[in-house]
Amino acid sequence: MTGAELKALGQRKTSACNCSLKICDGWESVSDERWPAYQLKLEGTLRTPLPEGQMDLSFEEYHPQGTRYDSANAPIAPPYFPYNRCDVYACSNCRCAVLKYTEYGGYYVDHRVRRVAPDLVIDN
Repeated sequence: MTGAELKALGQRKTSACNCSLKICDGWESVSDERWPAYQLKLEGTLRTPLPEGQMDLSFEEYHPQGTRYDSANAPIAPPYFPYNRCDVYACSNCRCAVLKYTEYGGYYVDHRVRRVAPDLVIDN
């Protein structure tokens, strides 16, 4: 999925719904119990194939305005971490679009979710 496609998905008109995803303006931990899988549809992915000889996707972040990873106003930049590890979902009820990736630590797995704010999507 390109930045332009992601932006268009985020610009769709949404409706009222009881899904818990609208509060995820910055990266929020969302457990399996909170993830409304029954009403979400996979729309696409921002993951790109690894270039020849590269072992892992980049962990480089994009913060030209001095934001941080967890800032609600941080740019959504698909080629950069963590967006380059995200799948894109939309609620089948309200059409709210969200990004989801999984953070793997030494002893934990943490699913992180962020709502797609179209004005923050960088199309490059």
